[in-house]
Amino acid sequence: MRVCVIGTGYVGLVTGVCLAHIGHHVICIDNNEEKVKLMKSGQSPIYEPGLSELMQSSAASGNLEFSTDLEAGVKHGEILFIAVGTPALPTGESDTRYVEAVARGIGAHLNGGYKVIVNKSTVPIGSGDWVRMIVLDGVAERQKNLVAAVGGISTLERIEADFDVVSNPEFLREGSAVYDTFNPDRIVLGSNNPKAIEMMKELYAPLVKRQFADDPSLPPVPVVVTDLSSAEMIKYAANAFLATKISFINEVANICDRVGADVTQVAKGIGLDSRIGSKFLSAGIGWGGSCFPKDVSALVHTAEDYGYETELLNAAINVNKRQRTIAIEKLQQELKILKGKTVGLLGLTF
Repeated sequence: MRVCVIGTGYVGLVTGVCLAHIGHHVICIDNNEEKVKLMKSGQSPIYEPGLSELMQSSAASGNLEFSTDLEAGVKHGEILFIAVGTPALPTGESDTRYVEAVARGIGAHLNGGYKVIVNKSTVPIGSGDWVRMIVLDGVAERQKNLVAAVGGISTLERIEADFDVVSNPEFLREGSAVYDTFNPDRIVLGSNNPKAIEMMKELYAPLVKRQFADDPSLPPVPVVVTDLSSAEMIKYAANAFLATKISFINEVANICDRVGADVTQVAKGIGLDSRIGSKFLSAGIGWGGSCFPKDVSALVHTAEDYGYETELLNAAINVNKRQRTIAIEKLQQELKILKGKTVGLLGLTF
């Protein structure tokens, strides 16, 4: 299939390279000329195990290209991925200006033929309909400019805008993104149009059938088909749950310190319960990185917009904020005075 991935950050580049590797013709678009030049030379701007090798082999086979030309990418792709950043604003909201710019650009360059526009970026719930509106605004602006260019004559043929928006959230772990793409736990597709869903299923068929998985004998990857809003919520709910699970074990660890219990033994004991599981039960100084803080805050903010107070999520955030100070308290208990001391950190994840 012909694919265009707009945005070559962490998610966009991994998505584009892996789709090219499984046999699709992918053009990755980015507005950073130096970055595109680097990728054209076969070098990845990010480090992910195996990514550079896949980039080079896919480019050599002709399945992978890099460009700054959005118009060429839109015309090429029957499936267009929006994979730009949505950083957190000080209010906790997601900054969607880059998504808006891309959606408007897609509308300005839509040509004949049906397109599926895929939100791969983590976007606020309800963004699918919003992106559709922005794309249509871009189409209308282009039509207006064409009319103006011919002296106000409005008998021009109307620009076709046959497309649907699909929500397809990513669940990649930094450091394991290529592995996660080829061995997903599930694939989530949100749309109200069966045609768009069928095209996405065709796109992901090699992954669903585990043709590139480490263990091809496993059952097919579950494909969760929902409406747009539910797919968007799945991403936020997953990250919020994991963040809450970490805050929970950190709270338990703080109680263990006071009663003389060993939190590592406690975590092992409760993790063997199949209802709980052992993952994300490692006590420490809290959660961070580019996803958990942003996504939990965005979900809290969305709930506030709809008049709901997220007491559990607020508690998870507060526990996480407090946890980083507990490390300092432990140092003070042992060293008494911290000023002038040299502190070593083993591990710099997040």
